[in-house]
Amino acid sequence: MASNNRERFVRIAEARTNKILDLLRLLGNCSNTNNYEYTQRDVDRIFQAIEREIRNAKSRFAGGDSRSERFTLE
Repeated sequence: MASNNRERFVRIAEARTNKILDLLRLLGNCSNTNNYEYTQRDVDRIFQAIEREIRNAKSRFAGGDSRSERFTLE
């Protein structure tokens, strides 16, 4: 059973990690100033939210509790 749990974890964790990495690459596309207008404050808020959620996820793996909030720029 532990082997099945490990296999399931590896499968799901790899898929979710790759999905997050793909989405981060897509977010990077928003840096194209020919198509988008943004401020440094917008960029800072985006990456603060991402970094906060990374800390929350890591805390959960360490047995901690975390609370997530939806992100908005406005």
